[in-house]
Amino acid sequence: MEFSKVYFLGIGGIGMSALARYFLHEGKRVAGYDRTESRLTRELTDEGAEIHYEEGVRFIPEPFRDPAATVVVYTPAVPADHPELVWFREQGFEVEKRSQMLGYLSAGKYVMAVAGTHGKTTTSTLVAWLNHETTEGGSAFLGGISKNFGSNLVLGAGDRLAVEADEFDRSFLRLEPNAAVITSVDPDHLDVYGTYEAVKEAFAQFVRRIRRGGCLVLKQGAEIALDGGGIDVYRYSYDEPCDFYAANVSLLDGGFYRYDLVMPDRVIADCTLGIPGWVNVENAVAAAAAMWCAARARGERLDEERLRGALASFAGVKRRFEFYLNTPKQVYMDDYAHHPRELTATLTSVRKMFPGRRITALFQPHLYTRTRDLHAEFAEALSLADEAVLLPIYPAREEPVEGVTSELIAAGVRVPCRIVPREALAETVAAMPTDVVVSFGAGNIDACCEALAERLKRKAE
Repeated sequence: MEFSKVYFLGIGGIGMSALARYFLHEGKRVAGYDRTESRLTRELTDEGAEIHYEEGVRFIPEPFRDPAATVVVYTPAVPADHPELVWFREQGFEVEKRSQMLGYLSAGKYVMAVAGTHGKTTTSTLVAWLNHETTEGGSAFLGGISKNFGSNLVLGAGDRLAVEADEFDRSFLRLEPNAAVITSVDPDHLDVYGTYEAVKEAFAQFVRRIRRGGCLVLKQGAEIALDGGGIDVYRYSYDEPCDFYAANVSLLDGGFYRYDLVMPDRVIADCTLGIPGWVNVENAVAAAAAMWCAARARGERLDEERLRGALASFAGVKRRFEFYLNTPKQVYMDDYAHHPRELTATLTSVRKMFPGRRITALFQPHLYTRTRDLHAEFAEALSLADEAVLLPIYPAREEPVEGVTSELIAAGVRVPCRIVPREALAETVAAMPTDVVVSFGAGNIDACCEALAERLKRKAE
């Protein structure tokens, strides 16, 4: 594929922006469209990208109108009738999905791919960090902003590549990993797949794409068809004995954990993880398992001391278990969780971290179809808190569905629950008697984090 210019439709997305950064680094000229300006798009503009926020063919810069020199990359969140996408196709441009482009860039690499309906961003970022710290190299395309790297793109020496493999729109079926992790296979993206059985079949297809002689690290209890053959299959868990798990787990101050990392051929004692929460220990077990598989497949030595140090120095991912305030009087953390299983995992982690304290959960539902299909499960998860505050549904790529509102969830929540507009969230929560506050959502609830944190900090002083 020969081209000097890349045009992105949906350039502000977390995965798309990583690709844009990669091509800027490679000396390509980059431009693109997104619906709204964001911190990511501003950073890309500072790095040299040309970005506009009004859709229309007339806004495409002149240098990017040459099909012989320009490749177009789009995210599945962009509708098929988007005028710019339609024009590029009509004019004979090479038009690729983000996943297709990622597949091209991974050719010739040793690919460590992390898939799953939840947990994949933190786990893939852990893989990238452990790889960087134990091998002093490696690259990564991530689905979140790594606090260690300060980016969603990692460029390093060597041929190891860590990637987040997204199941949305079956994007992960463009990859051919050497080592794959599957963190979960839950009913999600049913607007795309239709049925849970179709979701499980897509993950089975992903497993079949693992290169012969490679390996799969699968969450204990996740059931999918394993009929591909020619690969090694391992199971991992938090603390349930299997191929990879944490043993002798002890809770430390602030919700951190010390544990022994059990592997098929060894035990790495006295590990600690640099971020709190038992669910992150489980993610770390999966990431370490991927590193063990890579070392074993390539005849390399897994450096246990460096691995232990990398786990301890892991700083996490923006909007994944991110603490804004953590004092005896007031705690506030934000998380990207937008599926009932994710909310359940985070709230049970928070309950273990802060036993006996009152938990207030703030949640912005993401997508009308997901709310329609899973409203009872969301209500069950939110009932694990002591009080819940809901925002209206964030539509993302969808049009409203008749009868589907946040009230569907609120009706099933078994603890005190209220619905407030997003612009009133910080003021409302600051006026409530709070102790541990956790905000959730994949929409724009994060735009409230700084203001809410500042109000809660003042209240606690």
